[in-house]
Amino acid sequence: MKEAGCLYLCATPIGNLQDISPRLAQTLGAVDIVAAEDTRRSLLLLNHLGLKARLVRYDEHTKVGQGAYLIQQLAAGKTVALLSDAGYPGLADPGEDLVKRCVQENIGVIPIPGPNAALCALVASGLPSTPFFFGGFLPKRKKHRLEQLAAWQSLAATTVLYEAPHRLPEVLEDILAVWGERPMSLARELTKVHEEFYRGTVTGAIALLKERPPRGEYCLVIGGPSPKDEKEKAEASSVTAAEKEARALLETGKLLDRGLTKKEALAEAAKICGLPKRQLYNAWEAQRARERSEEEESD
Repeated sequence: MKEAGCLYLCATPIGNLQDISPRLAQTLGAVDIVAAEDTRRSLLLLNHLGLKARLVRYDEHTKVGQGAYLIQQLAAGKTVALLSDAGYPGLADPGEDLVKRCVQENIGVIPIPGPNAALCALVASGLPSTPFFFGGFLPKRKKHRLEQLAAWQSLAATTVLYEAPHRLPEVLEDILAVWGERPMSLARELTKVHEEFYRGTVTGAIALLKERPPRGEYCLVIGGPSPKDEKEKAEASSVTAAEKEARALLETGKLLDRGLTKKEALAEAAKICGLPKRQLYNAWEAQRARERSEEEESD
């Protein structure tokens, strides 16, 4: 069982202790070190299993120093089990950094499968699971959150997010403002006594939380943009690009009339209208070719 110099990524229950697998219990009982995001919660888990372990803290605040220590121990042949607060370490938590360092140092990394909130929420949402995109937690600051949402707006996939209850209403308002109406599911307290799902729309979820203030950790599962929305967006973008090109061609003509060379006029017009110089050059040459063809036909 015990493999020298290896990091075990141990998925732990997200609420229901009956989700502990025999393989998880065996691994925790065999490793040299258990590195935990929350040592108090991990101690409860070890006590439940009747296990004693060398428990060390590894979280967002200690990952630099503790990461170096754990890499040192792993390089010396020790085995380490990494535990998240709950669920799978390495997803939206500092475990990702430790795994990266292990890979860089050619240290073995073995996942021990088990509970995961994002996948539980996704498969029970009623929304398409293929493809899906996991975004973790959105930025806390509104400005950065809006920028992130704008960057993900056109993803042709179901999006899964995590969110804390005190930020959830504002986050949903931001999603509605940037993405517009979407089908979505809200999942809270997964695998626990008060597990609950809402399946509907972003607007419906906002209305629900006004009636029943959010409690517990949430998973948001949000449908991708509809084909109609994407088509309209593409058409609007196409019109905008065509208009920009037409304005740039007119500007080029004006600059030529002022005595600039063709090279100078094209470069200046491209800069003014925000077009790549090569694109404007090709459009100019195409326009000149059409004009020559029309002159030949008229002769």
